[in-house]
Amino acid sequence: MCCAGFLKMMMFLFNGIIFLAGAAILAVGIWFRVDGESLLGLVNSIPGAPSELSLLANISYLLIGVGAFLLIIGFLGCCGAITESRCMLLTFFCIVLILFLAEVAGAVVLLAFNGVVEDALKTVEVKVVNSIKGKYGADADFTQFWDVTMDKLSCCGYTNYTDFEGSPFNRNGSIPSPCCTGTSDMCAEANAMESNVNGCYYRLLALIEENTPIVAGVALGVAALEIAAMTVSMILYKKIGADARQK
Repeated sequence: MCCAGFLKMMMFLFNGIIFLAGAAILAVGIWFRVDGESLLGLVNSIPGAPSELSLLANISYLLIGVGAFLLIIGFLGCCGAITESRCMLLTFFCIVLILFLAEVAGAVVLLAFNGVVEDALKTVEVKVVNSIKGKYGADADFTQFWDVTMDKLSCCGYTNYTDFEGSPFNRNGSIPSPCCTGTSDMCAEANAMESNVNGCYYRLLALIEENTPIVAGVALGVAALEIAAMTVSMILYKKIGADARQK
């Protein structure tokens, strides 16, 4: 009885953490969907962008799906422990096993495509810069998109302020205000050179690099919890079956 109580407590602990992890991932996915419009727009607007980059536009849906799935798994595991339902415990074990194998496969794919985002962004640099020189200041939608992107990411152009040289906006020597620090008005090329604001290409790479350790840490933590939860659920599953046969 004591052993069964301990196993139930462990199931509650593991599944409670999985439930909270799912809620956190779901929240990040929703935030990315709501507030990450400029980043998604930057990826989608890159002319001739490789197919790998387009996958970034769907990352919010992936996070939302994984988060919701973990919420369901956590709830299912807790219910199985409370009711001592072997069917629910076995279902929980199978679902977590499938999810764990999918995560391993996803990790292998990420390792195989290590650096693909940076290479892809560098490959389309000339095309993006040419589009800025040709459209910024002439195409209202294109101009507004870049203004929002530069404002949200605190960056200037794709590489730097020189991307705007020769553009319709630059006819009077003007550079967008995000390229100059400490001003909300249009700035001159000399001020932009002095401010030396990083391009959105570098800011995007920095954003990915800053969040990679967090994502990797969460993934490793969830994987460890899944292994522990599968182990405990199977032990509890066998114990409930053994108790039932003794009765």
